[in-house]
Amino acid sequence: MLEIDLYQPVKDYLQDHGYTVQAEVRHCDIVAQRDQQVVVVELKTSINLTLLIQATDRQTITSAVYVAVPETANRRSRQWRGTIRVLRKLQLGLLVVNFGPLGISVKKEFDPSGGSAITMPTNRLEAMEEIAPRKSKQHTAIIREIAGRSGSYNTGGVHQQKLITAYRENAVLIGCCLQHNGPSSTRELRKQGTGEKTSSILSANYYQWFERVSRGVYCLTPQGVSELKSYPELCLRAQILIERSSNLP
Repeated sequence: MLEIDLYQPVKDYLQDHGYTVQAEVRHCDIVAQRDQQVVVVELKTSINLTLLIQATDRQTITSAVYVAVPETANRRSRQWRGTIRVLRKLQLGLLVVNFGPLGISVKKEFDPSGGSAITMPTNRLEAMEEIAPRKSKQHTAIIREIAGRSGSYNTGGVHQQKLITAYRENAVLIGCCLQHNGPSSTRELRKQGTGEKTSSILSANYYQWFERVSRGVYCLTPQGVSELKSYPELCLRAQILIERSSNLP
């Protein structure tokens, strides 16, 4: 079993509880948001020191940090009881994924002590009355990253893959605009909705997709043309935005 096998069941569980779910957000396997509440879930095939270090590090973001692992057959063992005790002392919550003959299910064993919890709100007011989130640089960065993404394109628990971050989405949009219109100025690109970071993304040229042809004017490199093909969903969305902006008076 791999960590990726845990992702979809946990994602479905959180969505059933009213959360918007994103994977691989600033090194977190799963980040779920509902109104003001942020929940972080770390996925592992077993509970080990690496998982505990990761999970406690996420507590700088939110008090609602859970670990998600496959259900074990040794729930009554001394080892498992000791593991539960450690998780509680570290104020971490636990989700257990059961891969049974009748299907896959997720059970919440317990919530983080002293923190906010995954709940099923009965109304909007109840959701807003949850414990206020921690205000930290990490928390703010997580919220900003989620807000900058147009959809959920990543899978939690997958390593060594190109992640679709808000920055990469913005770069793809800029690249698609240049591909559609040819060499363009930063002002022209911003008119098509590429955003305030257009100039910094072009000048940094992190992905080597852009080339400056004159002051403030850029074109797409052959590498950019080639690599844009790796993002069909984002390019389709970009094409829709380009067509909409072209039809504006």
